[in-house]
Amino acid sequence: MSEHKAQNEIRLALGRDVTLFRNNVGTAWTGDVSKLPDGSVLIRNPRILHAGLCVGSSDLIGWRSVTITPEMLGNKFAVFCAVEVKGPKGRATPAQIHFIKQLIKAGGLGVIAKNVIDAKKGLGLIVK
Repeated sequence: MSEHKAQNEIRLALGRDVTLFRNNVGTAWTGDVSKLPDGSVLIRNPRILHAGLCVGSSDLIGWRSVTITPEMLGNKFAVFCAVEVKGPKGRATPAQIHFIKQLIKAGGLGVIAKNVIDAKKGLGLIVK
């Protein structure tokens, strides 16, 4: 299964329990764009656009609503979640692994997943 297809399946399957958004990370040029007759594009007043949270941030980010125990007034709060999705042969980069580890260390939920089951386990929706 392709990484793109896996991302869509994970978002759909976890949609009732976890709110996830696509987090595109990368760099591009932006500015005043003119399309030239030969089909190419000219950018005047160019500037670099950095998209996404940070280098290494996960493909899918969002939150999972968790109910605090009655001793903690029964309030709900959102726990930040991140899913780094990989295709069958994909491997996480050191920056992606670091992002997930830091998120978990800070109390969030994060996982590197190749499918829906991996994502559900990593976000605590299935007890291992």
